Amino acid sequence: MRSHLLNDTTAEQYRRSVTDGVERVAAKLAATDRPFTGITVDALAPRIDEIDLDQPLHDTGAVLDELEDVYLRDAIYFHHPRYLAHLNCPVVIPAVLGEAVLSAVNSSLDTWDQSAGGTLIERKLIDWTTERIGLGPAADGVFTSGGTQSNLQALLLAREEAKTDSLAKLRIFASEVSHFSVKKSAKLLGLGQDAVVSIPVDHDKRMQTVALARELECCAKDGLVPMAVVATAGTTDFGSIDPLPEIAELCEQFGTWMHVDAAYGCGLLASLRHRDRISGIERADSVTVDYHKSFFQPVSSSAVLVRDAATLRHATYHAEYLNPRRMVEERIPNQVDKSLQTTRRFDALKLWMTLRTMGADGIGQLFDEVCDLAREGWKLIAADPRFDVVVEPSLSTLVFRYIPAAVTDPAEIDRANLYARKALFASGDAIVAGTKVGGHHYLKFTLLNPETQASDIAAVLDLIAGHAEQYLGESLDRAS
Repeated sequence: MRSHLLNDTTAEQYRRSVTDGVERVAAKLAATDRPFTGITVDALAPRIDEIDLDQPLHDTGAVLDELEDVYLRDAIYFHHPRYLAHLNCPVVIPAVLGEAVLSAVNSSLDTWDQSAGGTLIERKLIDWTTERIGLGPAADGVFTSGGTQSNLQALLLAREEAKTDSLAKLRIFASEVSHFSVKKSAKLLGLGQDAVVSIPVDHDKRMQTVALARELECCAKDGLVPMAVVATAGTTDFGSIDPLPEIAELCEQFGTWMHVDAAYGCGLLASLRHRDRISGIERADSVTVDYHKSFFQPVSSSAVLVRDAATLRHATYHAEYLNPRRMVEERIPNQVDKSLQTTRRFDALKLWMTLRTMGADGIGQLFDEVCDLAREGWKLIAADPRFDVVVEPSLSTLVFRYIPAAVTDPAEIDRANLYARKALFASGDAIVAGTKVGGHHYLKFTLLNPETQASDIAAVLDLIAGHAEQYLGESLDRAS
């Protein structure tokens, strides 16, 4: 079994095996003509269930053959221009190369003596990001597994910085369309979901600062402590960006930690033309960024950034076997001192490879393209009498629904849109997401692929309308 260990004696076997795997994936990418095969759970599950994991195949070629059957053939391919569903981006080749390198070397980014140069590369990228945001010379941060972890850590720091000994008095303010991880974090931090005060949004799905000011005033009047305001720069459902400068003013006025969840909107940090859309982010106390959304990086690649590096001490724990306190005095850089995680992948390498190959402008150009595409898509939907679109896009998300000319029953319209989404997914021709607006079912395009064209959007709209019309026709037949 030692023949499977990666070392100096198996380097050639490693080269052959990885090359075989890469060639198979490359062939699959080249031949993929739709984002999904449409396979069902009931059809796929038995094929996986029948595999006996205690009976190995002993050959990577045979394993890859099997993988084709249970995974590669029916995987959902985000690189296809008609994958329009969630915040999943196609990935850039330099980052995929970085993924291959970091997996083989297998550095762990918790301590210097497990990563060396990896530690310094991650720190350099953190500095690069905080400079792009404008957080100032005392800023710092650390890579995380994703936006949920980044938001959790930011709110942990905010909790510890709040001036109270009573957790029951702490309140977090976030818009009604903020990410669910805000409430989840409150629960994990011992505050409970009731600690999150939901702030209404305006027509453009942006936090209403008048309502925020009113709630902050009530908080102070009731003897409660405004622990944090979570502003969102790119909501999951609408891509909307809260009014960051106004929120920053209120946070300063009430002595409240300002966190900006820019997991989606962080692509604007590299934008060549739309950077001003997140003006005010530089005033945040902490920021979440997901490079694996709008920097075209493979999952996972995220970070939490803070204005004041000293606040990261709230995540620090010294273990004698790992990062004893004396190492701080010896100026040995251990990233575990800043992180909620211990063992941690060298995910920063993917972004490093990308920046050193494409440059920030290259990333920004790609993100600008999808923002521009969303504007084109909005014009198409707004001009199409078959559809109702909710808001003009701030980033690259469009929320809309099919409105039949001859049907006025809201419940029936909801069912038609649900059916259209499911039928489209089952066909594999395209994939769209869904959400609720005002209690009604809507569909959603999340446009993160620069290869997607306005013609793709138009074609998918026709497919949606066709499926919805089929449902309504069958519904009328059943009713008669």
